[in-house]
Amino acid sequence: MAKKEPMIEEKTIKSEKERKSRNRKIKAVFTSENIYSNSSDASALQSKSVFGERKEGKVIYSIFEALYLIERKKMNVYFKNKRIRFEDLISKARKKDKNVLTKYLVFKDMRTRGFVVKTALKFGAEFRVYDRGVKPGKKHARWILYPVSENSSLTWHDFSAKNRVAHSTKKNLLIGIVDEEEDVTYYEVAWKKP
Repeated sequence: MAKKEPMIEEKTIKSEKERKSRNRKIKAVFTSENIYSNSSDASALQSKSVFGERKEGKVIYSIFEALYLIERKKMNVYFKNKRIRFEDLISKARKKDKNVLTKYLVFKDMRTRGFVVKTALKFGAEFRVYDRGVKPGKKHARWILYPVSENSSLTWHDFSAKNRVAHSTKKNLLIGIVDEEEDVTYYEVAWKKP
């Protein structure tokens, strides 16, 4: 019995450290080029949940990853040594991309559902989406994802071009439509031979 007490005490200390570690926020810096952190917490989260990309000793975040982590209270972002709020970061991003909120809502919905979502600019798309539990680099993404607002229009030419990009990258096309209530509905398009 006496031997078990130190083990319980050790577990309590360990769980207290884990709790404090979970409550620590990643400190990230916003520059005109990117959002990054060089903290050990950023590296740990990147290893565990695939947020950000490691590059030159830093973890570089997409705007959508940073917004998600801010909203989840896991990150604070600083611009010129001043902390920026979620709304401020959306405003700054909107200057470059007027559809940033629609894209973010789709990103958030997919991450909340347990999918890993990464940018797909090199594929000519917004996002690439990996099945639950799949880490980029271990397997290929399953979908190319295009977020759109229900109020926007998509021509057959646009639709065909998006489908061709997905097909040429050996992925299925996924279109995430955001309605006025900010709910997202997905439509998957796949090639089928008759």
